[in-house]
Amino acid sequence: MISLLNRAFFVWSLMMLAESIHGVLRSILLVPMIGDLPARQIGVAIGSLIIVAIAFMFSNWLKVRSTKGQIRVGFFWVAMTLLFEVLLGRLVLGLSWNRITEDYDLSRGGFMIFGLLLMALSPTIGEKLHLLID
Repeated sequence: MISLLNRAFFVWSLMMLAESIHGVLRSILLVPMIGDLPARQIGVAIGSLIIVAIAFMFSNWLKVRSTKGQIRVGFFWVAMTLLFEVLLGRLVLGLSWNRITEDYDLSRGGFMIFGLLLMALSPTIGEKLHLLID
């Protein structure tokens, strides 16, 4: 039987795959039209919808019914995402710390803090959406 941690990691991996594809498409299609920062800001909204959709699609498979458990999974996803963002940004893309932290700094136009908050809540949102639909 697959443990909750393994299921949560699998779903998070799908989220990062979807977000990586989303990021590439954003860079190719949106950045040339409106610029980098506005494209990243819009990307947070679109990415948040992607995250909630994936959380919704996999909420029954995750089998986390308690709000406390859902919040734990959400914060696990946030921690893994921050680690992923730093490793990808620093080691793969060669971004500076200043550029990485810009995405999380409201005073510099970064909206990622909102995306991470929604990610933390997405297991609960996904479960609640299932309760409304089912």
